[in-house]
Amino acid sequence: MLGMVSSSFRCSSAAAAKAIRFCCSSNITKKPSSLSLRASFSSSISEEFPLASKIVVRNLSHSTSDAVLKEKFSNFGQVVEVKLVTDESGKKSKGFAFIQYATQDEAILALESMDRKYIDGRLVYVDIARPVTSTFGTYPTTSGPPKEQTS
Repeated sequence: MLGMVSSSFRCSSAAAAKAIRFCCSSNITKKPSSLSLRASFSSSISEEFPLASKIVVRNLSHSTSDAVLKEKFSNFGQVVEVKLVTDESGKKSKGFAFIQYATQDEAILALESMDRKYIDGRLVYVDIARPVTSTFGTYPTTSGPPKEQTS
């Protein structure tokens, strides 16, 4: 459900918390394990934590490091992983990072506290990280001819 929300859409923290509770409620017909796998940015970490416990921090300075982010965001709970996204050479930051918390409550607290705050002289935007749902640009999947069923 959260994947349908536009990235430019801003809502109150109460509305965000309500959307997260709705998304993560037992009304979802898909298996929870398949949701955590779809939401994983690094599968070994994300399988252990709730879907909405990862945040994305945008508009970071290119000089911002993992250590700075961990220091700033550890004030709101246990930071499990900080992944600063870099270019192909791995030298220059692309200006955004993913931060994994141990619980959803810690992630929501960090979102509410750090959204539209300054880090290294830049105004940053914090959102809940959403699973990648787009298949644009990927190879089409084929299954071949139908298999014969034996009874």
